[in-house]
Amino acid sequence: MIRVRYFAAAAERAGADAEERPEDTLASLRAALVAAHPALGEILPRCAVLVDGERADADRPLPAGAVVDVLPPFAGG
Repeated sequence: MIRVRYFAAAAERAGADAEERPEDTLASLRAALVAAHPALGEILPRCAVLVDGERADADRPLPAGAVVDVLPPFAGG
């Protein structure tokens, strides 16, 4: 299992601050998150997604115990 943490608008759309997920790649995780939380589909393409604190490509494997952060775009400067 991996841990997905949602921040700001992503948490609002997901209805949670965090959850455990079984997906094993970032691409499969993105698809599963939109299926589980349709409101995330509106903002997920614009979100930064970090795996264990680093930006990651869609084909990156997600090892058991990984932490994935979903960070929506933030306003400000």
